[in-house]
Amino acid sequence: MATISQAVTNDHRELEHSYNQIVNSTDHDHQERYGNQFTWELARHSVGEELVVYPAFEKHMGMRGHNMAEIDRKEHHHVSYPPHPFTHFHSPSTREVKDLLKEFQGMKPKNENYIPKLNEIWEKLSHHVKEEEQHDLPRLESALSPEESHSMANSFGKTKAFVPTRSHPSAGEHPPFETVMGLMTAPMDHIADIFRKFPDKAVSPNPQRNRSLAKSIFGLV
Repeated sequence: MATISQAVTNDHRELEHSYNQIVNSTDHDHQERYGNQFTWELARHSVGEELVVYPAFEKHMGMRGHNMAEIDRKEHHHVSYPPHPFTHFHSPSTREVKDLLKEFQGMKPKNENYIPKLNEIWEKLSHHVKEEEQHDLPRLESALSPEESHSMANSFGKTKAFVPTRSHPSAGEHPPFETVMGLMTAPMDHIADIFRKFPDKAVSPNPQRNRSLAKSIFGLV
């Protein structure tokens, strides 16, 4: 059974894989499929962390965990945030990663800004990934029992199944507001995913694989 660190890190590797598939290809169809996969993965991962992982920082690690959670939330939204003496330093940024993803998800590969926008997202995201894997997650694991870590990984996976699959920056970054907004927007995202292109052999569960089932449920024949 996976720990929460393994579950989060697996997501990071999947995002990296999708990113590399896009930037190392010149085929627009291939780029569009992995662009949708990248958006799908990052949107779900970000909200999953904000609903499951960051509250765990606050619950199990006191004030230090609270400060870590707030900094990581701001890294998802990428607004300026000053360093705190009880946390490692996260460099501030002037753009919100969710806003950047919202811009990217509306583009097609033929758009001249498609790759530059993705690179802008990845530059910010890769810093967040490094800090999380080297600092935040090891600190969290040290505060959890193996059973708690496994349970959290399970909750993280289940949460990602019900959250939006596209970026909605207006949903906020804190539960319960984000939870309510997510429940409102997720069904629309999931239906729209039926008609989007995804890789035939995606590294994550692929919405397109459930096309027939979804069409049957929603009467979309």
